Amino acid sequence: MTDERSHLRTTFNEVALLYEQVRPGYPEALFDDVVSLSKITPDGRILEIGCGTGQATVPFARRGYRILCIELGENLAKVAQKNLAAHPQVEVCNIAFEDWIIEENAFDLVISATAFHWLDPSIAYKKTAQALTSEGAIALFWNEHVYSDASNGFFEKVQELYQSLAPQLVKDDELPLREQKVPNKTGEIEQTGLFGEVVYRSYRWDATYNSASYLNLLNTYSGHLNLDRITKVRFFDTIAELINTKFNGQITKGYLTTLYVAHLL
Repeated sequence: MTDERSHLRTTFNEVALLYEQVRPGYPEALFDDVVSLSKITPDGRILEIGCGTGQATVPFARRGYRILCIELGENLAKVAQKNLAAHPQVEVCNIAFEDWIIEENAFDLVISATAFHWLDPSIAYKKTAQALTSEGAIALFWNEHVYSDASNGFFEKVQELYQSLAPQLVKDDELPLREQKVPNKTGEIEQTGLFGEVVYRSYRWDATYNSASYLNLLNTYSGHLNLDRITKVRFFDTIAELINTKFNGQITKGYLTTLYVAHLL
């Protein structure tokens, strides 16, 4: 793992409470699909990699599953423990997944929500496979930013601000992708040789933000957190002005939640 990648994946811990408040959750249908596709039984045990504040953990905990959550960030882990306090069958372990001592053949399902890409895949997939029972499954899911007609051109406009005020955050694919252009991770999972057929599901939805809530959301992204204070203040103030003057104080962001489920070979 590069030093930059290692650093960026720790930045979320600095804004744990904000992360809990503003990061989008996941469609309820996804959790039903994970249970169905993984074939986990009601008494099954789940390992979650990178639970954050527990946004994806709580829906499984409510279903009664025993869960071990691995979370690198100390502050994130503390928020997760608070959110999961009503579920004594859930344990949150504050440690990097790479450093976690494997419980071999101990889990019926391994899940990771918008976190698995921070890990070195050559380590993560192998370690996941070792933790699973012979009938176990992996379920990886992400929230991806996609084009929405309801955004009314906001993201094209804000891209101009990125280019002029925060060019270090500009990427070739920065504009919202069309749903069909979102990269598919099926091949990556299959190429490990550890898992069988990958089942893919997707869930399309929109979220609405005012200028304050949108800036709070931006302030949970690793790249934006890494901006120097002066640049961030000027950049964020300009985005807020754009939303409040050109978009009547409210913008819509499109999301595509992608799910990949595969059983151990």
